[in-house]
Amino acid sequence: MMDPTTLPQDIQHIEDSVTEAVGAAVEQTTRFLPDWAASVLVLVVFALAALLLYRFVLSMLTRMVASRDLFWRSLVSRSAQPLRMVLLIAGVGIGIKTAPMSDQAARILGHILLVSFIICIAWICHTALFIWTTLHMRRFKLDAEDNLLARKHVTQTRILLRVANVMIVVFAIAAALMTFPAVRQYGVSLLAAGGAAGIVVGLALQPLLKNLIAGIQLALTQPIRIDDALIVEGEWGWVEEITSTYVVLKLWDWRRLVVPLSYFIEQPFQNWTRENAELIGTCMFYLDHSAPIDTLRSAGREIAARNPLWDGKVYAMQVTDFRERVMEVRVLISARTAPKVFDLRCEMREGLIAYIQENHPKALPRTRAEADLNLSEGAITARPDPLG
Repeated sequence: MMDPTTLPQDIQHIEDSVTEAVGAAVEQTTRFLPDWAASVLVLVVFALAALLLYRFVLSMLTRMVASRDLFWRSLVSRSAQPLRMVLLIAGVGIGIKTAPMSDQAARILGHILLVSFIICIAWICHTALFIWTTLHMRRFKLDAEDNLLARKHVTQTRILLRVANVMIVVFAIAAALMTFPAVRQYGVSLLAAGGAAGIVVGLALQPLLKNLIAGIQLALTQPIRIDDALIVEGEWGWVEEITSTYVVLKLWDWRRLVVPLSYFIEQPFQNWTRENAELIGTCMFYLDHSAPIDTLRSAGREIAARNPLWDGKVYAMQVTDFRERVMEVRVLISARTAPKVFDLRCEMREGLIAYIQENHPKALPRTRAEADLNLSEGAITARPDPLG
């Protein structure tokens, strides 16, 4: 039985043997060429061999996942480019060991390959995150009428995906910097946020870091979600996009209001769809004191019942104030979503005003005046004729 402790030594021995054999073959083949031309030829040959191996591995993986679910098929198709880059790095790395080049040139090319490998790892992580989030969000539809659960998951996924991508880029840059001895401390500072350079960078990026942390808080606590109806700075609109640093609101007149993420952690705002999309709308009427409230209440219910926007849950008509000239009448009515509530309020006003004008015109506000004519003897005096 093979001893597991000797397995790394065996692999290294095999690698050294293969390298020596390939090096001897390369030396015999390129002995009539100058060193630089032989090195270029060796690197090109190994790169082509890596590409041929890539074609073979990709076709084999494609056949293996042809009968699997969508996740594995997407993973193979979107990982094709990172896989080719990894094999090219491996092929060129083997070519550097066998090519007749100087130690300095080998170190430079090896360093380039190391940085490329770090970029490739970051690329693979980004691809895996993108595939997972795409397949995860396919289970939820924002165009459904009751889309609270979908908005919750889509908001969390988008914010965390952007934050994760930023972190992947930061770690990749830090790891790449740490491969250069002259700037290694900057990479360490970027990772650990320590030292003088880290403090300076942290202060310079304070707004960005503040919004990134706010984005993580929003993803976890979710005071807002995609497609929420909000009132921010006196403007009413829907959450159209949430990035890693700001939120885009689509206002009712199609303008866009861009708000930093930290605003929703530090400032108060109204969320009309926090728990569900159902809302109660308000219609205010000012009528004459003689208006028949019971009759108008029944007529309003009939108007609401004929309207498809009404969800049938809330309807009420109440006198909420009594003034010297008019009385204030409030109508409460509910609908399934904020846009439907707005349209329903407008249609209720139109319907009730039309009903009052047709059936009870005297219920509309009027200005009263009372004259007391004293017709007793001597009370009437002649007015001068203005024409002379």
